[in-house]
Amino acid sequence: MPGEGRSREQHVAEFRRRSGGCWRLPDWLAAFGVQQVVMEATGVFWKPVWAILEDEFDCLLVNARHVKQVPGRKTDVKDAEWLCQLAEAGLLRRSFVAPKSIRALRNLTRYRKTQTFSRQRQVVIASNPELQNES
Repeated sequence: MPGEGRSREQHVAEFRRRSGGCWRLPDWLAAFGVQQVVMEATGVFWKPVWAILEDEFDCLLVNARHVKQVPGRKTDVKDAEWLCQLAEAGLLRRSFVAPKSIRALRNLTRYRKTQTFSRQRQVVIASNPELQNES
């Protein structure tokens, strides 16, 4: 949010996840004095960005349904502008994001579940010769 007597500045840049661009994002934001980052919770796409930014910025995750824009041409830049305006007006409601320790525990639990399922599958296949040709 702009301080008293200041206006909002808009800077647009693209940070591609696959090329490691997300790792440059915190430095870029800090260079402009950004203190709060707002992002929509769309699938799981917000998670890596959140993990990179959460230690340095006040991150605010919002439900995409709560911030729907008027129908029209939808672009990421327009969405970002809209989120900025809503944040400045104090109209955003923070979604719950579990603390790091709980998220780590959840990841371990999910990993254990997939490993257990994989092991059970291998036991079933090994004990049924008809299934060995299907895998």
